[in-house]
Amino acid sequence: MRIITIVFLLISSYSWSQSDLKTRLTAVLDKEWEKNQFSGVLLVAQTGKPLVYHATGYRNFEKKIKLKKTDLFELASVSKQFTSMLIMKLESEGRIRYEDTLGKYIPGLPYHQITIRHLLTHTSGLPDYQAIMDAYWDKSRIAGNADAIDYLKRYPQVIHFRPGENYQYSNTGYLLLASIVEAVTGQDFIDLVHQWIFKPLSMKNAGFRTPESRKQIKNFARGHIYEGEKKQYTDADSFPSSNYTIWLGHRKGPGRISASAEDLLKWDQALYTDKIINPSGLKPAFTPYTLTNGRVSNYGFGWVINPASGLGLLVHHSGDNPGYRTHIMRYVDKGYTVILLNNNSNERMEAILGQVESILMKQ
Repeated sequence: MRIITIVFLLISSYSWSQSDLKTRLTAVLDKEWEKNQFSGVLLVAQTGKPLVYHATGYRNFEKKIKLKKTDLFELASVSKQFTSMLIMKLESEGRIRYEDTLGKYIPGLPYHQITIRHLLTHTSGLPDYQAIMDAYWDKSRIAGNADAIDYLKRYPQVIHFRPGENYQYSNTGYLLLASIVEAVTGQDFIDLVHQWIFKPLSMKNAGFRTPESRKQIKNFARGHIYEGEKKQYTDADSFPSSNYTIWLGHRKGPGRISASAEDLLKWDQALYTDKIINPSGLKPAFTPYTLTNGRVSNYGFGWVINPASGLGLLVHHSGDNPGYRTHIMRYVDKGYTVILLNNNSNERMEAILGQVESILMKQ
């Protein structure tokens, strides 16, 4: 009888601990909405089991439609990890090598000695394709990868540094990676992401969407930007500064994927298995890159690496598009996953993530 009582007390203690944790994590998001109008979804899980899955704010601020935790968000640069995965799969199958040069797959570009590894680790030194397109492209037309590559050839810019010498975040590099995937496979990049990742993992809400196609999805969280003069949040697509998301609407590789928090958790959990790729093939994604001068860059293949966070090894990535801020954090040593999606360009992302980490550290 005494043993049964002790077991019951232990189970009750654990349940209260989990309940208290959920309360504290939920309170973080609720308070940020009340004090700072943070609109978004927070999903915190351990070994794939949600500890909290909570939404605050509005899907549509103008109509005061409340946000739901299952709503879809533009992921922006969080998309890069899917691009890197396709490249890693091709390498694991022997169809490419990380040391292959860019010219082998995309001939005619005036950038020599740049390898696939340089593109993956943001150490290529390539100029910004978007700046070139912004200066010369006819914005009444919608551009895709082939157009961007054509303009990189037509209006060549000086490389920023020798490949491998430095780290500089590059959307150009990830656009070119998507085009390399297409050159090697002969298939559309978007079709392959669905075929190789989304479908096998049942990421049912994940997909590539343009600003126009997003409007057709009822549970898509609209991106918003605060207008100081009007003292209100307005649809981000109505701002001229957001126009590039329209005239670059066909680009693939650096961003454009949208999904729900639940989709991202499925993706996160798959990275602990061999559903998409075996562990040895995945290893480079979470391995720092050593620059030619001996310094270490803590960016792997589509992931930022923090080997000594408060909860041990952390691999993560953020995204930022007009009206959206996103972050996925994987505390590998402790098995925690933190997904935070925001749809009103709120600057409290880092503060919220810090609060969540602090709470988890006390467990």
